[in-house]
Amino acid sequence: MIYPNNAADKLGFTEVKALIKALCLSDMGSQMVDKIQMMTNYDNINKFLRQTKEFKEILENDSPLPIRHLFDIKSLAEKIRVEGAFLLEGELQQVLLSLQTVFSVISYFNEREGRYPTLEALFEHLPIEKKIIRSIELIIDEKGKIRANASAELQNIVAGIAKAEQEARKKIDHIFKAAQNSGYTADGSLTIRDGRLCIPLLAENKRKVKGFVHDESASGQTVYLEPEEVFQLNNRVRDLEFDKRREIVRILVRLSDELRPYVPLFLAYHGLLTKLDFVRAKALFAIKTESQMPILINKAELKLVNARHPLLILALKKEGHTVVPLNITIDEEQRVIVVSGPNAGGKSVCMKTVGLIQIMVQAGLLVPVDEHSSVGIFKQVFADIGDDQSIESDLSTYSAHLSKMKYFVENAGGKTLILIDEFGTGTDPLFGGPIAEAVLEALNKKRIRGVVTTHYSNLKLYANATEGLENASMMFNNLEMQPMYILEIGKPGSSYAFEIAQKIGLPFHILNAAKAKIGTQQKKVDTLLVDLERDKKELLETRVAVDKQQKRVALLLQENEELKTFLDENRNSILKDAKKEAQSIILNANKLIENTISEIKETQADKESTVKLRQNLQQELKKHQVKEVASLKPVIDQELKHGDWVKLIDSETIGQVIDVAKDNVILAIGELRSVVKRKRVEKITKKEVPKEIRRSYSSQLAESFASFSPEIDVRGMRGEDAVYEIEKYLDKALMMGISTLKIIHGKGDGILRKLIRGYLSKYAQVSRIEDEHQDRGGDGITYVYL
Repeated sequence: MIYPNNAADKLGFTEVKALIKALCLSDMGSQMVDKIQMMTNYDNINKFLRQTKEFKEILENDSPLPIRHLFDIKSLAEKIRVEGAFLLEGELQQVLLSLQTVFSVISYFNEREGRYPTLEALFEHLPIEKKIIRSIELIIDEKGKIRANASAELQNIVAGIAKAEQEARKKIDHIFKAAQNSGYTADGSLTIRDGRLCIPLLAENKRKVKGFVHDESASGQTVYLEPEEVFQLNNRVRDLEFDKRREIVRILVRLSDELRPYVPLFLAYHGLLTKLDFVRAKALFAIKTESQMPILINKAELKLVNARHPLLILALKKEGHTVVPLNITIDEEQRVIVVSGPNAGGKSVCMKTVGLIQIMVQAGLLVPVDEHSSVGIFKQVFADIGDDQSIESDLSTYSAHLSKMKYFVENAGGKTLILIDEFGTGTDPLFGGPIAEAVLEALNKKRIRGVVTTHYSNLKLYANATEGLENASMMFNNLEMQPMYILEIGKPGSSYAFEIAQKIGLPFHILNAAKAKIGTQQKKVDTLLVDLERDKKELLETRVAVDKQQKRVALLLQENEELKTFLDENRNSILKDAKKEAQSIILNANKLIENTISEIKETQADKESTVKLRQNLQQELKKHQVKEVASLKPVIDQELKHGDWVKLIDSETIGQVIDVAKDNVILAIGELRSVVKRKRVEKITKKEVPKEIRRSYSSQLAESFASFSPEIDVRGMRGEDAVYEIEKYLDKALMMGISTLKIIHGKGDGILRKLIRGYLSKYAQVSRIEDEHQDRGGDGITYVYL
C-alpha cells in the first residue's frame, strides 16, 4: 500500500510506468503496465524480478527472441465463442501470425531448456497445436485473403467470374472500337461506373449506341454507357460475385466452427504474448537505466550500494553527465535516517531514490543499484513530499502535513517505510520543531523504518541521542561552496545558510545583522558543524594519502622479498655451476700438464720443442682462466628493446621482445603472445637463436602482416563471441605494432557497442576510443588507438 494516492507520482513511479509503457509493442502489453503495483508477497516479487533479469540476459547476450506479431487474439477468441459468429479474413490472419509467434517463442526456449527457467514457466504445459495453423493456412493466403481453392464451389465460382469477365471485356472492346471508328466516342478509354464497364460517348451520340447510361461528366458533354449486348454478361458477373461472397461466408463460418473448441487455448496463447511483451518492456527499461536485480530478502530492511535515481540517470545521460551514487542502510539497528545539510545538496533526491527503488523492486522491476545490494519487503510506504494545500478541503500547507502525520502515527508499523521531506516546515520553527520531534518520537516507538530530511537542529540532536535513529548529512565542499551530493552516515550536516548567502552576494552588513539576530548557542552549533565538516574532509584526504603510501610500501616489500628469493635461488645455482666448471678446469689442466711432460720426455728435453710445448701450455691455461673469469662474472641487467631475442632462465624457450612495460616483458613465442617478469629472461645474440626459429618467426610475421586488416566486423555476433574475436584481433595488432584499429559493431540498441567499449576500457594497451565520423557510420563504428 502506498499512501497518499499521489505519493507514487511524487516519487516518480508513475513516470517510470509511462516510460516502460512506451517500450511495449502491443496494446495488451501497455494495459498490463498500467496494472503494475507494489506487491508484498515474496514469491511473486522474486518471480517477476527473475523474469525481467532473464529477459535482460536474452537482450544483452543471446539471439533475438522471435517476437514479430502481437495481436489481441483474446477479443477474437471471445468473438467466435458465440455460436454462429465467424472471423473475417483479416482477423484470421491476425490469429495465424500470433500463433506462429507463440510457437516460435516456445521453440526458442525449448532449444535453451533450463537456461531461462522463470520465463519457461510462462508456457509450461502449454501445448503447440499446429493443426490450428494448418487449418487456417488452407483457407487464408500470405496476404490475408481467402484462397481461390478454399473449396471446390469457390474455385468454380472464381473460374466462372473470370470467364464471364473475359467475354464481357471482349464484347465491349469490339463495340468500343466500332464506336471509335464511327466517331461516336469522347476522349478517354473504357471506364468503370457503378461497378460496370462503360464506353465514354459524346452526349450527342448517346442514342446511336444501344445501352444504359450510368453517368455523365461534370460538363455534360460526355456520357458513360454500358452497351446492351454486354449488360447480360455483366449481370452474370454480378450474380457470380454474390455467389462468391456467400461461399466465402460459408467457408469462414465452417473454419470458425472448427476453431471454436480451441478458444481456451487461444486465451492462454494471448496471455503468453501479453506477458512476453510486458517483460520485454521492463527488461529494455532496465538496460536503459543500467539496472540490476538486487538480493531480495524477506525482511523490512534494505542496503543500497551505489544506488542511483533511474529518472535522474536518463535525464543526465542526455546532458552527458553521471549520477553520484547513494549508499545507505536501513535495518533493525539503524531504522530511521535523519538527513540534514545544505539546500540543493541532494537531501530530497536521496530520500526519493530510496522510496522509488523500494517501490520498483516490490513491483517486480530491476533497479539501478550494485547487484550486491539487498532490498527487503515493506507492507506500506507512507510519503509526505511537497505542498499538498487544498482550497476545496480548506487545508493550508501545514494542515496538510499534520493530516498526513496523524495518519502515519495511527497506521504505521514495523513493516512501514516512511519518507518525509523537510520535516516540520510550514509553520513557526519555534513550534514546528518540537511538534516534528514529538511525531518522530511516536513513530520511533512503533519501530518504523524510513528517511527524514530536515534543517531543524532539535531533530538532529534527538536523532543523535535516540536509539534506532541515525544522523546523516549531504557532504558540502565549503572551500568551493559546492554540494558534493554524497550521503555521509553518522553525523548531522550544517545548512550552510550564511556561506551560501555570502556566495550569492548578499551584502555583508545584512549577513552580519542576521548573525547578530540568531542565538549564540545556535551559532555555536552551526559553526561547530561547519568546522567538523572541514576537519573530517581533511582527515579523509590524509587517510587516503596514507592508504596509498601503505599500499606502495607493501608492494615494495613484496618486490624486495621476491628479488631476495630470486637472488638466493640463483646464487646456489651459480655456485653449483662454478664448482662443476672448476672441477672440469682442474681435470683438463692436469691432463694437459701430464701430456706436456710426456712429450718433453719423448723429445729428450730438446730446447726448441720445450719452448713450444711451454707456450702451448700457457695459452691453454690462459683460455681456462678467461672462461673461469667469465663464468664467475655477475649477470649484468642488460637493457631490452623491441626486436631483441631472449631466453627464459628457467627453460630453453626462446622468444622475441614485442614491448617492455616496467618489470614485465611482452614476448612473441611462435604464434603465442606472453607476458613474463623481466628477471625471468636473459638477452641472447641473434646467432644463438636456431635458424629454424628465426626463419619460422620471420615467415609468420610476414604472413601476418600480409593478411592482417586493421578492420573487424562483429555485427550480428553474440556479445561473448564478439569480445573473443576482438581479443584475438588486438593480440595480433600488438604483436605487429599496429597503432589504430577499426571495429564495426552497428548501432541497434547500442548493447553490443556498450559491451565492446567496456571490454576495451579495461585493456591496458588501449590509449583512447572514439566514434567514427557521423557521415561514415557514427557510433556504429569504434576507432581504437593503441
